[in-house]
This record gives sequence, C-alpha cells and structure tokens, in this order.
Amino acid sequence: MKQIVWIILLMSIPMTSFAQNTWEQSEAKKKEEVAKVMVAKPNPDQKYLQGAVPVVNGMVAFSKTFEVPGKTAFEIYNIIGKFLQDETREKNQINSHLVKADTTTYELAASYEEWLVFQNNALSLDRTRFYYVLKALCHNGKVDIEMSHIKYFYEEERHPQHMKAEEWITDKEAVNKKNTKLLPITGKFRRKTIDRKDYLFNKIEGLLK
Repeated sequence: MKQIVWIILLMSIPMTSFAQNTWEQSEAKKKEEVAKVMVAKPNPDQKYLQGAVPVVNGMVAFSKTFEVPGKTAFEIYNIIGKFLQDETREKNQINSHLVKADTTTYELAASYEEWLVFQNNALSLDRTRFYYVLKALCHNGKVDIEMSHIKYFYEEERHPQHMKAEEWITDKEAVNKKNTKLLPITGKFRRKTIDRKDYLFNKIEGLLK
C-alpha cells in the first residue's frame, strides 16, 4: 500500500520541475566554466614578448621623447646632465663616465659599464657586465633619449662570453615561436635589460616633472 501511495505522489509532481533542475544545473556549469576563464592568471612575461626590444637599422635601440612644456633646452640639458653624471657613481657601476656634453647643440652622452644581477643569494651570484650608451638631445620643451650600443660580458671567471644585444636579446633570439614566453638563457638577459631601461626612463621622467 505504501508503495502505491509513493508512486502516486511521484506522478503528481510536475515534470517541469525536473526539467528546470536539469537546466539550472547546466547553466551553473556554464557559469563555472566562464569564471575559470575570467580568473586565468596573467602571463608574467607579457611585457617582455615580441616588440619589446626594438631594432633600428640593425641595432637594438630603446628611445623615447619626453615632453617638458615650459622648460628651455638649456634647463633640460642641466637636468639630464646631472642625472647621467649621478648614475655613473651608483654602487653597481664599474667603469662609467660622461663622454659628451655639448652646450652648443645641447647634446649629452654617457657610456656605462655596470653589473646586471640575475640572482644573488647565499648559494649563488649570477650576474653579467652590462654595457650601454645613453644619449640625450635637448630641445625647448622636450628631450630625445636613446639607449643603445648594448652588450654583455658573461661568466668571465669560468667560460667568458661576449654578446651583443643584436645577437642575444632580439625577438628571434629570446622569445619562443608562439610568443608566449621567454627562452631560458637569452630570456633572462632580455628581461633584465628591459627592466633596467624602464628604471632609467622612469627616473628621467620623474626628474623632468
């Protein structure tokens, strides 16, 4: 008798209830899948991928024009000149110096040799000598900055290697074919070089404000 009553009760429940539950479950799964896509982690190498290292006339060269409204070429020249000189005295410098200071054309240039450190802990010190030239051409209201002539001297105490940026940190040499990540060895040079460039350019921008 109990079984008959149970069957009657089941038959009295509208079928739409089951259909609705199935539909709701399907929608919930879809939302979960969408949520998974939305919370995907950003690529830590994104800013270092293709296009991050420009090659101009066969040479790796980072350049930027900083707008400085209200300042004369002479004023900008003095600010940049002091910056270039101060950088030669930083603790990571090896043999850096000002190589050009022309008050007629308002051109400046400094040659840097410094340590670029990849890793430094109790077990390992991984670094390279890093060479580059910073040039500045000052105008009324703006200044053109260029970082070029980049090269490295790596593992000088074990297996000395001299590398130019053009053969070491370009898209072809340091980024995988899918443009999703940096290659293990050349990639670390590319990353640190871009980081150093960003630091210098950001510092210049701050001083000109």
